Amino acid sequence: MIVFITGASAGFGAAMARVFVQNGHRAILAARRTERIDKLARELGDKALPITLDVTSRASIEAALSGLPEDWRDIDVLINNAGLALNTKPAHEVPLEDWDTMIATNCQGLVTMTRAVLPAMVARGSGLIINLGSVAGHFPYPGGNVYGATKAFVAQFTLNLRADLVGTGVRATDLAPGLCGGTEFSNVRFHGDDAAAAKVYEGTTPLSPEDIANTAYWIATLPPHVNVNRIEMMPTCQGFAPFAIKRN
Repeated sequence: MIVFITGASAGFGAAMARVFVQNGHRAILAARRTERIDKLARELGDKALPITLDVTSRASIEAALSGLPEDWRDIDVLINNAGLALNTKPAHEVPLEDWDTMIATNCQGLVTMTRAVLPAMVARGSGLIINLGSVAGHFPYPGGNVYGATKAFVAQFTLNLRADLVGTGVRATDLAPGLCGGTEFSNVRFHGDDAAAAKVYEGTTPLSPEDIANTAYWIATLPPHVNVNRIEMMPTCQGFAPFAIKRN
């Protein structure tokens, strides 16, 4: 099995690469940070292929795919993992640039990658797209604004892929985690404020990147007639809040 992982330089992506390679599969490690994916590839050996890729650039995606060695081109699993959240301010205070970046990465980058890889899967009659969603795509919260909206897009796009792919042998899954530590997610969201990021996980036992990686691996190794439409995951310390009511 050949798995193509975007955002493979850290967090979920690096954990997924390790799980697939440790179980005997090959992984294409795609990310902007060349030094990190090169280091991960050295750790994983000849079953890992690092490629520098920016999902927000169509030209970068096309160049990366066209530059793959011949024996790495039949991608069995595409994991659209690259994504980010920026800011937790209310909608009327968030810089528009943060919204633009999230949409470009979480939505445009994901669909561009999918469109680039999908035709070959359909032609072969097999393949799997795993899109990294979020509980934020299903449940709103203050400060989630455009991040949550991008993940709602991921959820609906995945279901619409399923509608189009019936009978082709190609599968699609929305993998939607809740609170997850051990990644750069909150550090990026708070623009490098490590103290603010640490407070998100204070006093909790969150999900880990390995939890998400093992789930992705399970999805990918199910029998080919089984499609998991959506998996939503939360740690046991996370639950649901009541509706917010503003009282006079």
